[in-house]
Amino acid sequence: MKMSKIILGALAMSALLGASPSFAAEAVAVKREPWTFAGIFGTYDRNQLQRGFQVFREVCASCHGANLMAFRNLAEPGGPEFSEAQVKALAAEYEIVDPAAEGGKRPGILADRWPGTGQSEADQVAAFGIVPPDFSVLAKARGTPQSFPWFILNYFPGTAYAEGGPDYIHALLTGYEEEVPADIKNADGTPFTLPEGKYFNEYFPGHAIGMPSPMTDGQVVYAAAEDGSTVPQTVDQYSRDVSAFMMWMAEPHLVARKQAGLQVMLFLVLFAGLLYAVKRRVWSKIEH
Repeated sequence: MKMSKIILGALAMSALLGASPSFAAEAVAVKREPWTFAGIFGTYDRNQLQRGFQVFREVCASCHGANLMAFRNLAEPGGPEFSEAQVKALAAEYEIVDPAAEGGKRPGILADRWPGTGQSEADQVAAFGIVPPDFSVLAKARGTPQSFPWFILNYFPGTAYAEGGPDYIHALLTGYEEEVPADIKNADGTPFTLPEGKYFNEYFPGHAIGMPSPMTDGQVVYAAAEDGSTVPQTVDQYSRDVSAFMMWMAEPHLVARKQAGLQVMLFLVLFAGLLYAVKRRVWSKIEH
């Protein structure tokens, strides 16, 4: 009796899977981008992180939160490195819910975390159908598989490729198309039809994403750098900058960790040399 129930359940599941609409083929492979923070000696680009924060604040923060980032982090070494005065002024622009404050709210201070969207989860579900993901560690949520023999590099500090998250975020933000390309097919070879309320994205698994393209060229106005130089104000540049900023949010101590790792490796090499020299000196006159 028990076995028959298992068989019937398996047949029912097969029928459901067979009756479900076929999905488009897997998304296109994501290209590896030349990030400044990649590799053993990689570091964050301060100007890029400042631009990325601007994109996050003006474009992304209306829907996505960053619950693990405090205002003070924006002034810490190794990050965007805004001045303390700039961050204090920024924090004061936001109202923070504080039951101990008069009226239950007060201006933000350096110690406060990013205030989020100001919407409850119920409001977000009503507006978007889901709660949009928090950006705090999203850049570390996607790994990059490595085939033989490159996976061996994962066992050596600083050599494994850990930038799959920023690669994917950049690709996703630049992968929108207004129309479904003719060469996109379902798994069974039939033409792919975009579900109602979805948007086509070349890099999103299944190609049907619920988030519309959030950026357009010229949407965010970058200020000129101190030397007068400017960067392109395009979707591609915005995507690169906000991807780098999200990587910093996910791993703000990346540079310090790499420096500590190099120091430890150098110490171990020197220590191994000293041990070998001591061994040679102690045992050189003893017959074996």
